[in-house]
Amino acid sequence: MKRHLTLIFTLLFITGSTLPSFAAFIIHNPAGIVEPVKNDSTSVSSALHYFMDLSRKERRSLIKEAKSEIKEFKAAKKAGSEPSTNQLLLVILAILLPPLAVYLHEGVINNKFWLDLVLTLLFFLPGVIYALIVVLKK
Repeated sequence: MKRHLTLIFTLLFITGSTLPSFAAFIIHNPAGIVEPVKNDSTSVSSALHYFMDLSRKERRSLIKEAKSEIKEFKAAKKAGSEPSTNQLLLVILAILLPPLAVYLHEGVINNKFWLDLVLTLLFFLPGVIYALIVVLKK
């Protein structure tokens, strides 16, 4: 049992420490093409210089556009229109590693995660069933 706990916490630590390193910024260039850029200081500073070189009117329009995109994203997320590939991957992960699937679905370590961890450690099948219920719940 101690080995299982160590394995799960190691996986959670590795997942939690490596996922933020894959974050990317999106920079709008004058041609209107959106391109992902790695998160390093040179690209951030070049994006900041590009933004500061714009006129006040252009900056306001970019900020307004970004705010409207954020509102649309939040509305789509609230409506439940997540991509089906995420749901499918979470279901597969719920079968293989139930606590990790619950953690990724919820986004935080909460009571659902701990309950699923205990169920998985005691008997694997109830942990899988509970993880599937949490992941597939609307």
